[in-house]
Amino acid sequence: MKLGTLKEGGRDGTLIVVNSGLTRAVRATKVAPTLQRALDDWAAMEPRLQALAAQLAGDKAPGSFELDSTALAAPLPRAYQWVDGSAYVVHVELVRKARGVEMPPSFWTDPLMYQGGSDSFIGSTDEIEAGDEAWGIDFEGEIAVFVDDVPMGTSATASRKYIKLVTILNDVSLRNLIPAELNKGFGFLHGKPATAFAPVAVTPDELGAAWDGARLNLPLISTLNGKEFGHPNAATDLTFDFGQLIAHAAKTRHLEAGTVIGSGTVANRDAAAGCSCIAERRVRETLDGGKPVTPFMTFGDRIRIEMFDRDGRSIFGAIDQKVMRYTPPA
Repeated sequence: MKLGTLKEGGRDGTLIVVNSGLTRAVRATKVAPTLQRALDDWAAMEPRLQALAAQLAGDKAPGSFELDSTALAAPLPRAYQWVDGSAYVVHVELVRKARGVEMPPSFWTDPLMYQGGSDSFIGSTDEIEAGDEAWGIDFEGEIAVFVDDVPMGTSATASRKYIKLVTILNDVSLRNLIPAELNKGFGFLHGKPATAFAPVAVTPDELGAAWDGARLNLPLISTLNGKEFGHPNAATDLTFDFGQLIAHAAKTRHLEAGTVIGSGTVANRDAAAGCSCIAERRVRETLDGGKPVTPFMTFGDRIRIEMFDRDGRSIFGAIDQKVMRYTPPA
């Protein structure tokens, strides 16, 4: 089952069920007005949403319509909590190596995670707004899961059962603002503007054999200005799976339904797989040639992030964003 949210009906949008081909959809308001409402009572809502999905697949859903990705918000336009991990420690290792900084051994056993802004996620075709190119505008292709209520202290193995939906995202980063911010010791704020999500989030059964319950064994394709930038496999070189990330987030707190857990930038040790962010490519260039060559994004640049199943069909739809200058109101 694939679920999305229309930009209508208020700040939390209107829940829709989308067909597997991402071509048609139907409003799910008779089941739940929003995705958050569905997640709040998932055990009761999921069977009814699955029944609606079956109707849509059989062309028997009243009121179905042609899907327009530009009409979609993020599947969850806002969430109670958004925590992003750094599950691909090879990515962290490369960055620290380029800076000449040794990586603590604990990074391989204890997940690194930050709490991001979840009050305003943006849709897959919404513009990336920035006030200045000098901020170092970067994309980050990631995987994310939406969870049910997770009790505090849940183990990594038990955490898997709380994963209800899977999607991909662009964790936009302003690289030149991050170092000074992190040096203050309180984590990200200005360096992490609004995160963009794919058109739909899917139930794990949609992923077939590519999903093992906690990791997604498929390449994530990033295309910058029409040229492929990277295609790392999301299961290769994954240090912490989603069960481990959820357990880490729930170590000292209960997680409410609708909490979003991110994987961090998908990265492979093999340089031939390319990169899911510009910063990593610049690090590799520094290690290979002594200095970075690839610039960060500028106004007018376009980033596309997408994942395909083994038959070449888009699973979540594409994140397809243009970078634009933001001018604040007078």
